[in-house]
Amino acid sequence: MGKNLEHQFSMLVREIRKEFVGNGPKEISTRFVGNWAISEMKGNLTNVEKFMINSEQGKQMVHEARTKMVKEIYKKPEVIEKFEALIGAKVLRLFSDINIEEDIAMTVFVFDESVDLKAK
Repeated sequence: MGKNLEHQFSMLVREIRKEFVGNGPKEISTRFVGNWAISEMKGNLTNVEKFMINSEQGKQMVHEARTKMVKEIYKKPEVIEKFEALIGAKVLRLFSDINIEEDIAMTVFVFDESVDLKAK
């Protein structure tokens, strides 16, 4: 069941990203560690963003916009409720960042109880 719950979590992350960003990551994997769900996403940038990152100013703009936008998405109660319903625990906080050059994003969801035990 562990890999299945991680897969379901990854698919929910992709669904949320597609709904609010317009495209989801090409690859996504999630691992549960203690009360953390860690999602790694590859292939996040749009063609326009890939063009923009050819300059330092563009890199900075894309990084800032992506980071702020993702944090705003996860402030929405209807989004958080989907993750809490899937895991059966409350989301306490979230950390998110993207490496523009490598086109890899990481989001860490911190729950109020261990999620890796639920996945076993």
